[in-house]
Amino acid sequence: MEYVTLNTIADNPGATHSIKRVGRGIGSGLGKTSGRGHKGQKARSGRSPRLGFEGGQTPLRQLAPRRGFHNPNRIRWTPVNLGRLQEWVDAGRLDTGRVLTMRDLRDNGLVHRKVPHGVKLLAKGKEHFSAPLQLEVSQVSAAAREAVEAAGGRVTTVYYNELGLRALLRPEWTAAA
Repeated sequence: MEYVTLNTIADNPGATHSIKRVGRGIGSGLGKTSGRGHKGQKARSGRSPRLGFEGGQTPLRQLAPRRGFHNPNRIRWTPVNLGRLQEWVDAGRLDTGRVLTMRDLRDNGLVHRKVPHGVKLLAKGKEHFSAPLQLEVSQVSAAAREAVEAAGGRVTTVYYNELGLRALLRPEWTAAA
């Protein structure tokens, strides 16, 4: 086994490249035009044209028509599936003896991201759902409501405006200082 010493340290093969010395004769492969071809905008020094520039011709991105629109008032519900709820109940991470609010779902990790407008309960995994839960959410699908009620639970839909939802999810934010 060879020891690593200061005089044996070297880069891995292919880690470094030799510098391109341009304009040193035709035998070097980078002489005369230095690998830039003949004339034209890309042969000149200085700035190159921006990405997507086609020499003044209408760019491809402008030829296609714009479609649809972005609705600034859309409501984005944060989804929670019944199958995931059942996993949390089986793991003992949810208290089934009381009403579970959106804050409980967020605090227990069922909702990982921000809750901009509320939580919607969806029926994915309803075939495995058997916990009699009492839930308070913003929206619920019809299939999810049926599955919860069939398991002996209850779903209540509640409305919170943006400020009320923030107060529910972050009570320390609204507490008097």
